Amino acid sequence: MAIILMRHGRPDHQSPTRISALAMEQWCEQYNLSLVSDLPPERSVVIAQHADVIVTSTLPRALSSLEKLGMQANDSDALYSEVELPILPFAGLHLPPAFWLSFWRLLWFCGYSGSVESFKSASERARRAAQQLVRLSEQGTVLLVGHGIMNKMIARELRKRGWQAEKHASSRHWSTAIYHRPFI
Repeated sequence: MAIILMRHGRPDHQSPTRISALAMEQWCEQYNLSLVSDLPPERSVVIAQHADVIVTSTLPRALSSLEKLGMQANDSDALYSEVELPILPFAGLHLPPAFWLSFWRLLWFCGYSGSVESFKSASERARRAAQQLVRLSEQGTVLLVGHGIMNKMIARELRKRGWQAEKHASSRHWSTAIYHRPFI
């Protein structure tokens, strides 16, 4: 039995070269509504086929990734959804979206959450998600189609519980992290 954490595929979402922080609010909303534009690599398909139980977040990019894998979820739960970014809406500076995303994620890790879920709250959610995945693993191998940051936070919780990583979480689309139950 194992727990497989898979990141969703590449979202069908266009990025301008430069954008204001104010416009990033709408950019993030559109990103959260986007479906997946690419097909999974063969390796991801083969890994996913080992799953006995399939769960996903409720965000469209995760649901559409599962569809691209040709699979259906046993459960879809917001517990596994990505952590939102604490956007500071100001209009003056126009920078690449990748800069804004990295900058706000860094602020979030440093303790600034604004009106979104705090790091502490997201860590608690990741703890509950890991606990739920461990419980589901009693039925066999579990596949979670989720998101970059939340998958990494869940992976950390699994390691705290003694689960061994065959492959660690990555930020690449369609990447997988595979964890095995502790022997003792």
